[in-house]
Amino acid sequence: MRPQREEASQSHEHQLLDYVERLNQHRAGRRAVQLHLSRLGLHNRRDHHIRIAFNSFELLVKQYDGALFRLSNKDIMFVCKDAPAAELDEAMMRVRYLFSEDPLTQEDDDRAEEFCTWFDIERGYDAFLAHVRAIDEVETRRQRRLAQAANAIPLVDELPPVDPHRLSELIDTIGSADLSNVMRRQAVFAVVGDQPPTPLFRELFISIAALRTQVFAKYDILGNRWLFQYLTETLDRRMLALLTRNDDGAIAQAFSLNLNISTLLSPEFLAFDNSLRSGARGTLIIELQMIDVFADLGAYMFARDFVHSRGYRVCLDGVTDLTLPFIDREKLGLDLVKLVWSPSMLDNAATGRREALHRLVERTGRARTILCRCDGEAALDFGQAAGIAMYQGRYMDSLTSPKPTVHRLR
Repeated sequence: MRPQREEASQSHEHQLLDYVERLNQHRAGRRAVQLHLSRLGLHNRRDHHIRIAFNSFELLVKQYDGALFRLSNKDIMFVCKDAPAAELDEAMMRVRYLFSEDPLTQEDDDRAEEFCTWFDIERGYDAFLAHVRAIDEVETRRQRRLAQAANAIPLVDELPPVDPHRLSELIDTIGSADLSNVMRRQAVFAVVGDQPPTPLFRELFISIAALRTQVFAKYDILGNRWLFQYLTETLDRRMLALLTRNDDGAIAQAFSLNLNISTLLSPEFLAFDNSLRSGARGTLIIELQMIDVFADLGAYMFARDFVHSRGYRVCLDGVTDLTLPFIDREKLGLDLVKLVWSPSMLDNAATGRREALHRLVERTGRARTILCRCDGEAALDFGQAAGIAMYQGRYMDSLTSPKPTVHRLR
């Protein structure tokens, strides 16, 4: 798109170079500082952090004929004239305090230039100009690589979004489609010390990726979140119908279902529940999404009490390290919480954050927390350090079955 190309050509690096070249005749009293925020830990390089750091210098820009540039790698370059050292130090201290938990900001003379680099433009203009030109060249090469990569990707027509009319058609399609071959199951494992993973129960679900290929290939079913939510209620009912008719012995074992709250109060769920022989079934767990629970807490509590009375356990799914602080498992009457694994949990620059997360896991209950979407050994290492006892994900599957099979419900 044209605006993107214009933005690329007028990058902050290019604007900085243009500004510095024009300073050639106005060097007197000029200083610059480059804050190397690109060296911060991943968790501290989020946009709102960089924006706050950037704003710390805006007042100095107005007072001391300055200029401020936010570079593409998240570094900040500030140029000013005759600014008192005390005011510059104060601004730098505010930024250091913002990232006080990051090792980069620790007071260490040997590492002082790792956080920021000062330039005396009046006396060392040529060196500063060469430095800025090098920055601009790096960004220009990066933009060129991005453009080449974009040109190498073949253009595809955008799929039409799902509107209410198309949604009605899709629901009719789901009603007649054979969905047994898009049903999947994935185990939740217990891991204690160095012992091999032990499967506790299996989550049964419809693979949205497989469903898009088979049924929804012509539509963007994820474009409208609320219509997709309505669509999942139809999928819930179809899955319950499949399970009600299914004679697979695995149904008598422990398993979980990810359902909408409205589904739990539907005739289809009652029919499914009545089809299960209470004396022959294993532990059954109902997984609910956070967005569904907090959209209507009254409906959730009613549905929770209902399924508890029928012998089900309730698990809150979709909890992240950012939302876990707001979840009180006991007050919500939850039996389990699923915490979504993210590599940022192991960020070396966020030791304090990791410790806080460990405390939250302990509050939730180490034996009540499932670390899901575990895609590598790092996830298991983190979970064991936090005392988590249950895990789910491709990595866990690989530890128990090199070639996991896809079971088809008949």
